[in-house]
Amino acid sequence: MLVLLKIFYQASRNATFMLFKSLPLLFLLDHPRLGLKNVANEMGQSLCVCSRGSMTIDNKKYYFVQKLDEGGFSYVDLVEGAKDGRFYALKRILCHDREGRKEAQTEVEMHQMFSHPNILSLVSHTFVDAGGKTEAWLLLPYMSKGSLWSVLEKLRDKGSSMPEKQILQIFRGICSGLKAIHEKGYAHRDLKPTNVLLDENNKPLLMDLGSMNRARIEVKGSREAMTLQDWAAQRCTISYRAPELFHVESHCIIDERTDIWSLGCVLYCMMMLEGPYDLVFQKGDSVALAVQNPVSIPPSCRYSSGLQVLLSSIMVSNPQERPNISWVLDQVQDLQNRSPNTETNMV
Repeated sequence: MLVLLKIFYQASRNATFMLFKSLPLLFLLDHPRLGLKNVANEMGQSLCVCSRGSMTIDNKKYYFVQKLDEGGFSYVDLVEGAKDGRFYALKRILCHDREGRKEAQTEVEMHQMFSHPNILSLVSHTFVDAGGKTEAWLLLPYMSKGSLWSVLEKLRDKGSSMPEKQILQIFRGICSGLKAIHEKGYAHRDLKPTNVLLDENNKPLLMDLGSMNRARIEVKGSREAMTLQDWAAQRCTISYRAPELFHVESHCIIDERTDIWSLGCVLYCMMMLEGPYDLVFQKGDSVALAVQNPVSIPPSCRYSSGLQVLLSSIMVSNPQERPNISWVLDQVQDLQNRSPNTETNMV
């Protein structure tokens, strides 16, 4: 196959580009012989320079490879460094006004605040003004394995499940990253499987820090309560949102324990391959009402009683009764110590 590709390449660079464009990106990245870097090395140069656009960030040039994802106000592209040949994820945030630029700057500052193995680092950034519009460009490490959610989806499609040992390993890393955030007085506010990346060794990295804010929020009056409730409706994913954010009381304190609830939803998803309130939301039923009741663990669950107890201890509707991240991390470490070789506990 590589010999054939070389023939195409020597005949026409554009023909090579069209061949690769017709194949799925993940196939190209993951295939042991057709990986972009492998083919590029054998051809003597990088494929992505073929009729591809380029951009400069901090005086370093990068070539566009392919679009990875897009949301309401942002796009994520796969780019390649012109000098180092490494792949990166370029997040482009559309800043429609001054407030949008301020929010993007806050996301940059959140990344710069942390240097932790379980929090996605920021390689570089810049703000680009064009045609009267501003875009914030955040250059981030690229993880070819994708998100925790994509891994869980593959397991579900195969009718498989994640070994308890692996759940504990990944969950411990998530807790470690979250603890670093909480110790600096902040909360993530949008923790979910799609916001957890996995590297090739299954090390989790928390990403999408755009919803982060100060952990402790004192609400004084109905107007502030409604403002916070509206903000949560926009920035905190509904099926992973803590109960206290659905109906914010007029005089209360919201703190980092909103993340603990979301953490429990992530653990549930790792065990059951779907979030505890995903079906509620998909049916159009009230998630706000459903989260007021204790989480229901299916009788078919075959994971250890210790892991099930941990899940129930985390997902407590009353935030005052919810544990902090240090307690959760201690429990995870204890479970790992008690059953270090557990690999067969499955759903």
